[in-house]
Amino acid sequence: MPLAGFAPVADSRARLLILGSMPGVRSLAAGQYYAGPRNRFWPLMGEFLGFDPAMPYGRRLDELTGAGIALWDVLQSCEREGSLDASIVESTEVPNDFAAFLEKHSHIRAIAFNGQKAAKSFEKRVALSTPLRDRLDLLKLPSTSAANARYSHTVLAEEWGALLRFLDHRDRSPTSCSP
Repeated sequence: MPLAGFAPVADSRARLLILGSMPGVRSLAAGQYYAGPRNRFWPLMGEFLGFDPAMPYGRRLDELTGAGIALWDVLQSCEREGSLDASIVESTEVPNDFAAFLEKHSHIRAIAFNGQKAAKSFEKRVALSTPLRDRLDLLKLPSTSAANARYSHTVLAEEWGALLRFLDHRDRSPTSCSP
Protein backbone atom coordinates (compact mmCIF):
# COMPACT_ATOMS: atom_id res chain seq x y z
CA MET A 1 0.00 0.00 0.00
CA PRO A 2 1.52 3.35 -1.00
CA LEU A 3 2.41 5.86 1.69
CA ALA A 4 1.69 9.53 1.03
CA GLY A 5 3.87 12.31 2.39
CA PHE A 6 2.95 15.71 3.78
CA ALA A 7 2.43 19.08 2.18
CA PRO A 8 5.45 21.37 2.33
CA VAL A 9 5.91 23.80 5.19
CA ALA A 10 7.06 27.07 3.61
CA ASP A 11 6.31 30.74 3.30
CA SER A 12 7.60 33.63 1.24
CA ARG A 13 10.68 34.04 3.49
CA ALA A 14 12.08 30.60 2.63
CA ARG A 15 15.74 30.59 1.61
CA LEU A 16 16.62 27.05 2.64
CA LEU A 17 14.66 23.86 1.89
CA ILE A 18 15.33 20.85 4.12
CA LEU A 19 14.29 17.56 2.52
CA GLY A 20 13.83 14.16 4.07
CA SER A 21 12.94 11.11 2.01
CA MET A 22 9.48 10.09 3.36
CA PRO A 23 8.06 10.54 6.87
CA GLY A 24 8.46 7.55 9.18
CA VAL A 25 5.61 5.55 10.67
CA ARG A 26 5.36 7.71 13.82
CA SER A 27 5.48 10.93 11.81
CA LEU A 28 2.76 9.71 9.45
CA ALA A 29 0.58 8.65 12.40
CA ALA A 30 1.09 12.01 14.16
CA GLY A 31 0.80 14.09 10.97
CA GLN A 32 4.06 15.82 11.92
CA TYR A 33 7.51 16.00 10.42
CA TYR A 34 10.17 14.24 12.52
CA ALA A 35 7.77 12.99 15.20
CA GLY A 36 9.91 10.01 16.22
CA PRO A 37 10.92 10.62 19.84
CA ARG A 38 14.59 9.82 19.20
CA ASN A 39 14.94 11.68 15.90
CA ARG A 40 17.43 14.47 16.42
CA PHE A 41 16.01 16.95 13.91
CA TRP A 42 14.04 19.10 16.38
CA PRO A 43 16.78 19.18 19.03
CA LEU A 44 19.25 20.38 16.37
CA MET A 45 16.88 23.03 15.05
CA GLY A 46 16.11 24.18 18.58
CA GLU A 47 19.82 24.46 19.30
CA PHE A 48 20.55 26.40 16.09
CA LEU A 49 17.55 28.71 16.28
CA GLY A 50 17.24 29.13 20.04
CA PHE A 51 13.87 27.49 20.74
CA ASP A 52 12.68 24.65 22.97
CA PRO A 53 12.38 21.51 20.79
CA ALA A 54 9.61 20.28 23.10
CA MET A 55 7.34 23.25 22.35
CA PRO A 56 4.10 22.52 20.46
CA TYR A 57 4.59 21.40 16.86
CA GLY A 58 2.92 24.46 15.31
CA ARG A 59 5.28 26.78 17.18
CA ARG A 60 8.30 24.75 16.06
CA LEU A 61 7.14 25.13 12.46
CA ASP A 62 6.73 28.88 13.04
CA GLU A 63 10.33 29.03 14.28
CA LEU A 64 11.55 27.29 11.13
CA THR A 65 9.60 29.47 8.71
CA GLY A 66 10.55 32.59 10.65
CA ALA A 67 14.22 31.69 10.11
CA GLY A 68 13.71 31.16 6.37
CA ILE A 69 13.49 27.36 6.42
CA ALA A 70 11.07 25.33 4.33
CA LEU A 71 10.49 21.67 5.12
CA TRP A 72 9.37 18.87 2.80
CA ASP A 73 10.28 15.42 1.54
CA VAL A 74 11.69 14.27 -1.77
CA LEU A 75 8.99 11.64 -2.18
CA GLN A 76 5.31 12.38 -2.60
CA SER A 77 4.60 8.67 -2.24
CA CYS A 78 6.28 5.27 -2.08
CA GLU A 79 5.87 1.79 -0.65
CA ARG A 80 7.80 0.87 2.46
CA GLU A 81 7.52 -1.55 5.37
CA GLY A 82 8.34 0.20 8.64
CA SER A 83 10.24 3.49 8.80
CA LEU A 84 13.71 2.76 7.46
CA ASP A 85 14.78 4.46 4.25
CA ALA A 86 16.45 1.21 3.23
CA SER A 87 12.98 -0.38 3.12
CA ILE A 88 11.61 2.01 0.49
CA VAL A 89 10.75 0.08 -2.66
CA GLU A 90 12.69 2.08 -5.22
CA SER A 91 10.38 1.26 -8.13
CA THR A 92 7.44 2.85 -6.26
CA GLU A 93 9.09 6.23 -5.61
CA VAL A 94 7.09 9.22 -6.85
CA PRO A 95 8.82 12.58 -6.31
CA ASN A 96 7.18 15.83 -5.31
CA ASP A 97 6.92 18.62 -7.90
CA PHE A 98 10.05 20.62 -7.11
CA ALA A 99 10.06 22.70 -10.28
CA ALA A 100 6.70 24.26 -9.34
CA PHE A 101 7.66 24.58 -5.66
CA LEU A 102 10.99 26.26 -6.39
CA GLU A 103 9.41 28.58 -8.94
CA LYS A 104 6.87 29.68 -6.32
CA HIS A 105 9.58 29.98 -3.64
CA SER A 106 12.14 31.79 -5.73
CA HIS A 107 14.22 32.98 -2.76
CA ILE A 108 15.35 29.44 -1.93
CA ARG A 109 19.07 29.23 -2.56
CA ALA A 110 19.93 25.92 -0.94
CA ILE A 111 18.54 22.44 -0.44
CA ALA A 112 19.74 20.41 2.53
CA PHE A 113 19.16 16.67 2.36
CA ASN A 114 18.46 14.92 5.65
CA GLY A 115 20.30 11.70 4.89
CA GLN A 116 21.70 9.81 1.94
CA LYS A 117 18.39 8.38 0.75
CA ALA A 118 16.86 11.85 0.35
CA ALA A 119 19.88 13.00 -1.69
CA LYS A 120 19.95 9.86 -3.85
CA SER A 121 16.21 9.90 -4.56
CA PHE A 122 16.38 13.59 -5.47
CA GLU A 123 19.32 13.00 -7.83
CA LYS A 124 17.57 10.07 -9.49
CA ARG A 125 13.95 11.26 -9.59
CA VAL A 126 14.00 15.06 -9.83
CA ALA A 127 14.87 16.82 -13.07
CA LEU A 128 15.35 20.57 -12.64
CA SER A 129 16.12 23.04 -15.38
CA THR A 130 19.74 24.14 -15.58
CA PRO A 131 18.98 27.73 -14.45
CA LEU A 132 17.03 26.41 -11.47
CA ARG A 133 19.73 23.89 -10.52
CA ASP A 134 22.46 26.53 -10.97
CA ARG A 135 20.88 28.84 -8.38
CA LEU A 136 20.89 26.13 -5.70
CA ASP A 137 23.54 24.92 -3.29
CA LEU A 138 22.93 21.25 -2.49
CA LEU A 139 24.00 20.10 0.99
CA LYS A 140 24.11 16.37 1.73
CA LEU A 141 23.86 15.98 5.49
CA PRO A 142 23.85 12.91 7.72
CA SER A 143 20.42 11.68 8.71
CA THR A 144 18.98 12.87 12.01
CA SER A 145 17.20 9.52 12.37
CA ALA A 146 17.79 7.50 15.52
CA ALA A 147 18.76 4.66 13.15
CA ASN A 148 21.85 6.71 12.26
CA ALA A 149 23.46 6.01 15.63
CA ARG A 150 27.03 6.25 14.34
CA TYR A 151 26.72 10.05 14.43
CA SER A 152 26.76 11.60 17.89
CA HIS A 153 24.76 14.76 18.53
CA THR A 154 28.01 16.74 18.50
CA VAL A 155 29.06 15.42 15.10
CA LEU A 156 25.55 15.97 13.68
CA ALA A 157 25.58 19.54 14.96
CA GLU A 158 28.96 20.16 13.31
CA GLU A 159 27.78 18.73 9.97
CA TRP A 160 24.37 20.43 10.07
CA GLY A 161 26.03 23.72 11.05
CA ALA A 162 26.73 24.17 7.32
CA LEU A 163 23.13 25.26 6.81
CA LEU A 164 23.37 28.18 9.24
CA ARG A 165 24.85 30.45 6.57
CA PHE A 166 21.51 30.31 4.74
CA LEU A 167 19.39 31.25 7.75
CA ASP A 168 18.12 34.52 9.11
CA HIS A 169 19.37 34.35 12.65
CA ARG A 170 20.03 38.01 13.33
CA ASP A 171 18.07 37.86 16.57
CA ARG A 172 19.11 34.33 17.41
CA SER A 173 22.39 32.82 18.39
CA PRO A 174 23.08 29.12 18.15
CA THR A 175 24.01 27.66 21.48
CA SER A 176 26.81 25.38 20.33
CA CYS A 177 27.70 25.73 16.65
CA SER A 178 28.65 28.48 14.37
CA PRO A 179 28.51 28.54 10.60
